[in-house]
Amino acid sequence: MSRPELQLPPDLFYNETESRKYTSSSRIIQIQRDIANRCIELLSLPEGKSSYILDVGCGSGLSGQALEEAGHVWLGCDISPSMLAVSREEQDEDSTGDVIQHDMGLGLPFTQACFDGCISVSALQWLCYSDVNTQSAKRRLTRFFSSLYSCLKRGSKAALQFYPETPEQAVLIASCASAVGFMGGLVVDYPNSSKAKKYYLCLGFDHGYSAPAPLTAPKSGAASEVQHTGKAAARRRDARAKGGSKKQGKDWVLAKKEQRRNANKETRRDTKYTARKRKDKF
Repeated sequence: MSRPELQLPPDLFYNETESRKYTSSSRIIQIQRDIANRCIELLSLPEGKSSYILDVGCGSGLSGQALEEAGHVWLGCDISPSMLAVSREEQDEDSTGDVIQHDMGLGLPFTQACFDGCISVSALQWLCYSDVNTQSAKRRLTRFFSSLYSCLKRGSKAALQFYPETPEQAVLIASCASAVGFMGGLVVDYPNSSKAKKYYLCLGFDHGYSAPAPLTAPKSGAASEVQHTGKAAARRRDARAKGGSKKQGKDWVLAKKEQRRNANKETRRDTKYTARKRKDKF
């Protein structure tokens, strides 16, 4: 499936239908909440104190809900009016958050040093794409990070999760943040897992600040995925070392044929010759 960023600009891609589908998916809700909680953890905020947090690319407010549950006040911005409409509908009367419509690639429209921290979930990579020839990824990223540097209080941090299309894109994003004065760097959680792997750009002001340590042992399903991947790789190495593969065995052939039959695909009948090793040719 093609990446959303390659299909349409975010304000057009996340129309009313897509926004409601996005917010009604239990899988997406859980993923977004987990990522938002990880971003909050990476901010290292003072315990027992309510902070004022900026949520960039807030979408339908899933990450804002995580901020509220953590006891913080938040302001979200997003370019999609449909996403923001869903967010307003989902907010309770006693909500501690608010949202505005804005393109973060134009720079953030906030006063200096007004936020105690910033999080972003699955939004930063959108700055690397544009449907206008006069816009460049580097220019949009630089405007965003310059304005973020201005509106954060000194001593605060930002934790921005994103999905880079290529390693070069991740380097570009991190280098633009560094160029405006931010310290820190990339944190890659679960680097050996294809599904659980997540990129976080962790930024701060202190010259001694370095990116936190990544998570390397995913929980529940993610952990089993890493374990399964490791075992599968070991089996492949063993098969190559022996000069063969378990896929050549009769049990494997019979199992594959049964799968084809269950899928109503044309399959040859089983005989005494099924999967029998042929003699070498002269």
